[in-house]
Amino acid sequence: MRTTQLLLRSGLTVAAAALPLSLAAPSAVAVGSGISVSTSGTSVTVTTSACPTMATDGSFGKAALLSSGQANFAQGRQTTLSGTSTQQSAAWSNVSAGTYTVIVLCTDNSTAGTQSIIVSTPTISATATASPSRGVMGGLGGATKDYGTATLAGGGALVAVGAVATAWFLRRRAKPHRL
Repeated sequence: MRTTQLLLRSGLTVAAAALPLSLAAPSAVAVGSGISVSTSGTSVTVTTSACPTMATDGSFGKAALLSSGQANFAQGRQTTLSGTSTQQSAAWSNVSAGTYTVIVLCTDNSTAGTQSIIVSTPTISATATASPSRGVMGGLGGATKDYGTATLAGGGALVAVGAVATAWFLRRRAKPHRL
């Protein structure tokens, strides 16, 4: 009983550790029989070496990208295979997110391979802009420029004159016959 529980817990721990690693892959690569399909953002690329014979038009065959609602080769987005007799490839761009099937047909109408692939939407990250080096300069006036001691002494004198004038005005108003 204890051995069974220990083995069960070990298996669950290994599965839990492997799951984030398999989900964190930035691009999906699937290898089927005879073809290799990869995605990068909204582009899908298929490579194969199973179609070495070139047709008279210079192509090695055709590849089709079928969405989930499409059933056969003729319904998919078709493109011609290009390359050399040792390796051929085809690519599709601006593919929206979803599950697709890639089918490759050689020039002799033999199927090089069929593979399903998932295209995910690329994530967009925001970049931070540079902050001002001194920050916001708020305060008691003159926040954007340093005026020096003469300006501060002149401002202090104006405040003192204003305080004296206010006191004189209020005293005169309280007793109108006084100076």
